[in-house]
Amino acid sequence: MQRKLWQKLNNWSKMQPISMHVPGHKNGTIGDMNFINPIYDITEITGFDDLHHPEEVLYDSMKCIQKHEDYEAVFLVNGTTSGILAVIQAFQSIQGDVCIGRHSHKSVFNALDLGRQCAHIMHTQVSHQTGQYNQPEWSSELAKKGKLGVVTYPNYYGETFDVQKLIQQFHEAHIPVLVDEAHGAHFGIEGFPKSTLEYGADYVVQSYHKTLPSLTMTSMLFIHKNAPYQERVKHWLQTFQSSSPSYLFMASLEQAQGFYETYQSDVFFEKRQILIKHLKDCGYTVLEVDDPLKLVIRKRGVSGELLKSAMEAQSIFVELADAQSVLWVLPLWYTHDRFPFKVLLKCITHIHIERSGQSQNHKQAKLYTEKGRYTPEDMSEIQTIPYEKALGCTLAQHLIPYPPGVPTMYKGEIITKNMIELIRYWHTQKMRVEGMRNGKIKVKDDL
Repeated sequence: MQRKLWQKLNNWSKMQPISMHVPGHKNGTIGDMNFINPIYDITEITGFDDLHHPEEVLYDSMKCIQKHEDYEAVFLVNGTTSGILAVIQAFQSIQGDVCIGRHSHKSVFNALDLGRQCAHIMHTQVSHQTGQYNQPEWSSELAKKGKLGVVTYPNYYGETFDVQKLIQQFHEAHIPVLVDEAHGAHFGIEGFPKSTLEYGADYVVQSYHKTLPSLTMTSMLFIHKNAPYQERVKHWLQTFQSSSPSYLFMASLEQAQGFYETYQSDVFFEKRQILIKHLKDCGYTVLEVDDPLKLVIRKRGVSGELLKSAMEAQSIFVELADAQSVLWVLPLWYTHDRFPFKVLLKCITHIHIERSGQSQNHKQAKLYTEKGRYTPEDMSEIQTIPYEKALGCTLAQHLIPYPPGVPTMYKGEIITKNMIELIRYWHTQKMRVEGMRNGKIKVKDDL
């Protein structure tokens, strides 16, 4: 057998890649990853407890995770997705709508589909800085229909908003709140935004692997002491998580928590300022967003994809590229870390961008911001029609403009006049939209 993946990984590692993307251990240069030893890759043998019925060492380990005194921590070995699925499924028998923003992760829609639950899509503001979805807006109608609020905080680019106010508005209407804080496991460290754990959210899910030194797929679910349906959530966690959880994953979460609790951010902010100055000296525009761990980097007249390719040629691998920018996720630097900071600065100096034949007009797709409704439906009967003829039809596939790659119009939504106008804009601008081909989209065949 040819070990294609192993060969690919081995060849990639020989490039001495510099990680400006997740996971937070940055190719093993941040935190202590020495626990990754095959002897620790065990199963539920005597003395090592059971994640799905913790009474011994795993119970004690999770009890030691103290980010906030009002919350219980639960290990997630199937990623933040498993926590989102479990919480939303726990509300399946409750009457009402799940209230979501337009930048919700696809796991939210998978959960809605699994439980055949409807969602009210809140009007969602777009950031003037990055052009990405950011702030969902409360409306009085949510108080009448809502049974659960699902809030994304921060957005992928590290932008925040007054989430405390939104949580308060939900709670005043007696609606519990799940926060998808996947990109905020490091929040609460000095100099960084506060976590929604400080604002009393009922359930908070954090992807430890994204920004802390933890293995990919490791996350944490925090359950408030007054959160409703706690036993239901724990029941569904057994469904959506592996029955053979990795002890390396769980040890990784424990190690990452120790890193978080003892971390001092002084060195991080010193190196961050050096890096930003160096980027600017080399002709880049650097957007500093609310989360200091994220940098949005641009070069005048250069698309994000071209910039990404030029950086990769110098072994700098970024988190993502959009029409105008690349996004970097910085390491949580500290004294005596092993991250190749000086090498990074040198590589930035050597980036060469070939502009010949490249368009100078790199537009970000406009996003659909209006409120709407998501209804899981059987889409077995589908037809493909020109978007101009789709008024009043039920969309059968998410429409996802690239960039930014976030579902903007959802399967199950009734297509409105304003939607058609936005689709026309995408089409005339020749923007890549997943779910649309040659000006045609898929709708439910109601004939």
